[in-house]
Amino acid sequence: MESAFARTPEPPYFAVIFTSQRTEGDHGYDAMADRMVELATKQPGFLGVESARDAGGFGITVSYWSSLEAIAAWRAHAEHRVAQETGRKQWYAHFKTRVARVER
Repeated sequence: MESAFARTPEPPYFAVIFTSQRTEGDHGYDAMADRMVELATKQPGFLGVESARDAGGFGITVSYWSSLEAIAAWRAHAEHRVAQETGRKQWYAHFKTRVARVER
């Protein structure tokens, strides 16, 4: 479905690649994930997001940003910080975040 693809501008821009392995049970995860996308779309420099998770709980979310400064502001956003901390403590068995500059 084409609507699941982020509509990004011509490069360069930045991608934040978040890979994770979920723990068992929801524990408020789905609601928080929806809230984070809602909030991110309102942040200056946000360009789009794509996300997928398999039945075993492994997921990849890629968010696209206009600059490193926009990424840093999102990372520091108060409500996002709460989600990050809850993720570390409750929702993720393992996770990794990578930032890349998109050239093409």
